[in-house]
Amino acid sequence: MIQLDLSNKSILLTGASDGIGKGVAHFLMKMGAQVAVHYNSNKEVAETLVSNFKNTKSKAFKANLENEEDVFKLFKEVKESFGKIDVIILNAGVFLKHSTNEKTADWLSIWKKTLDINLNAVGLLTKLGIDHFKEANKGTFVYIGSRAVFRGETEEYLGYAASKGGLTSLARSVARSFGKNNIKSFIVSPGFTRTQMAESFIETYGEERVLNEISLNELTKPEDIAPLIGLMCSGLMDHATGATIDINAGSHIR
Repeated sequence: MIQLDLSNKSILLTGASDGIGKGVAHFLMKMGAQVAVHYNSNKEVAETLVSNFKNTKSKAFKANLENEEDVFKLFKEVKESFGKIDVIILNAGVFLKHSTNEKTADWLSIWKKTLDINLNAVGLLTKLGIDHFKEANKGTFVYIGSRAVFRGETEEYLGYAASKGGLTSLARSVARSFGKNNIKSFIVSPGFTRTQMAESFIETYGEERVLNEISLNELTKPEDIAPLIGLMCSGLMDHATGATIDINAGSHIR
């Protein structure tokens, strides 16, 4: 286990009550970070997670990222509660099926919802973060992308692939544009990760189908991703700003 001292870091982590976000939140607080554990509906999970690390003064914050007003409110509340934000980890996202065989109006509804949560909320938090980081003359963004950006997705998930492509380009542009302001930006690009959402897929299609498309003998878990994000938060990877790190068990190698 990597041991990092993140006790001087205040971190806003979206989508922190489940899946990758939950695993990352647990790791960061274990390393001493003060984490704003964002959730939308899993209040009990978020508060239980925070209660396990009372010494970090972490706190759970509710927001529906589909709602623009909630995004503004989330950032304001975290900033006022913590006094500062050193790192923003943009992890929250939805993976919603909308086949092109559906009626166009229904297809478009899911497209819009996906982009509102996966990209528009990310863009707004990026703008708010840039303003805050400029005042502090330092700050770090970590964007959770997807292998779908580089290998494409199946036709049922065009909105998801498009949103993660936009997120990845945004993250790279932030790295290029604001490095002189001491603002760093990284992209973590996971593949199929063993989360609650993945378990439902496995129940339907079987684990062998997933294992057959990766190089390793086991699926990636949130705990496999968390240490890398911790390293990005620590400042030890600052000279890799703008980089995209693939964590997909060899299912897509660039």
